[in-house]
Amino acid sequence: MIKQAKYSVIQSTKDILGGVPVFKGTRVPIKTLIDYLEQGETIEDFLEGFPTVSRKQVIHLLEEAKEKVLAGI
Repeated sequence: MIKQAKYSVIQSTKDILGGVPVFKGTRVPIKTLIDYLEQGETIEDFLEGFPTVSRKQVIHLLEEAKEKVLAGI
């Protein structure tokens, strides 16, 4: 596994959607990606609908979540 630099793709500030966590540099809520995946949509579908979010951001978010889940085991 390639070790990535530690940075967060999540931004939360009251000036953007009242503090809802979004992909950094966008106004796209993180929850929107989760909703897409829960509904059986693909990452491709999500990226097509939200072109301001990069594939790299989505992958980094999922890898960060995976690391946090595994660290809690």
